[in-house]
Amino acid sequence: MERRSFLLKASAVAATGALAACGKEDKPAAPAASASAPAAPAVVGSNPAVEWRLASSFPKSLDTIYGGAELLSQRVKELTDGKFNIKVFAAGEIVPGLQVLDAVQNQTVQIGHTAGYYYFGKNPTLCFDTTIPFGLTARQQNAWMMQGNGMKLMREFFKEYNVVNFMGGNTCAQMGGWFRKEIKTVADLQGLKYRVAGFAGVVLARLGVVPQQIAGGDIYPALEKGTIDAAEWVGPYDDEKLGFYKVAPYYYYPGWWEGSAQLSFYASQPEFDKLPPLYKRALETATIEAHTNMMAKYDTVNPQALARLLENGVKLRPFSKEIMEACFKATQEAYADESAKNPSFKKIFEDWRVFRNNEAAWFNVAEQSFSQFSFTRKL
Repeated sequence: MERRSFLLKASAVAATGALAACGKEDKPAAPAASASAPAAPAVVGSNPAVEWRLASSFPKSLDTIYGGAELLSQRVKELTDGKFNIKVFAAGEIVPGLQVLDAVQNQTVQIGHTAGYYYFGKNPTLCFDTTIPFGLTARQQNAWMMQGNGMKLMREFFKEYNVVNFMGGNTCAQMGGWFRKEIKTVADLQGLKYRVAGFAGVVLARLGVVPQQIAGGDIYPALEKGTIDAAEWVGPYDDEKLGFYKVAPYYYYPGWWEGSAQLSFYASQPEFDKLPPLYKRALETATIEAHTNMMAKYDTVNPQALARLLENGVKLRPFSKEIMEACFKATQEAYADESAKNPSFKKIFEDWRVFRNNEAAWFNVAEQSFSQFSFTRKL
């Protein structure tokens, strides 16, 4: 823990130095401080105090997801010597969890932390900023966004919403969710009321499922009361915190609609444009740290949580091959239908599809062959 703390502090110090150097290109250096007074950072000190509000889609109890916004706030404050402050509000404190994008658009808040696929109803193209079924792993999503055309394409798209998007974490591969009864065949999906987000709902509806879009904090009571029959959220760590295993004993995998799930920070374009160059760079730097830290934490805490759930009697089940094949077929059909009627979806899907298939070819050679052998054995 001491080494990790040291590395984080060292990273922040190094980033501050780089930010200051960037700022000096924009403004002349301030006069030297007198010997009798402590010297203030010339670049940061010349910038105004800025106060932003951040609306999260997540409750405080989910420390990993909600914690991404808290880390962003902390790091931006440090990198600007306390001049740029972002106050974080949990889901429901300013707006409900599924209205964060709207709050940023209408400038109720300056920035939000949420998932693009929550707003599927606005335009399914938003799902590319999170994930779509049978898609990319967290590493592959990072590659598409950072080195492929992902960020470029999404930035162009988000101009329609007057929003600047930043990567804001990734849950990595998710679970298929919690079921009150066993699901063995496609026929068992008929009429199933299932809390599921994004494009997955369209796919599952083709197989008779009744998809439900429910914010994280509202899932447990819906499952407990029988308003829904099943629910997916993230994975063992967060699912354990929300207590789903107490009311739905069957835990299915994999979450084929979420080979990863990227979260995002959405900043109001007008508010972002007002920021000094130093603050813009500080914000972007902090989003990357929050993004990578979240992935590392999930990969650390999920194995431990799964072990605890199994000790508590959770019944772990894989989706049958019949169900997986039916879902893959329905996914292909859904993509074709959406591309035919939605030009923005088609434009991004074509780039994403080529990237995804190229990644699959490479990962099948190296990563997958390694994993299938190595991780079926214990050291």
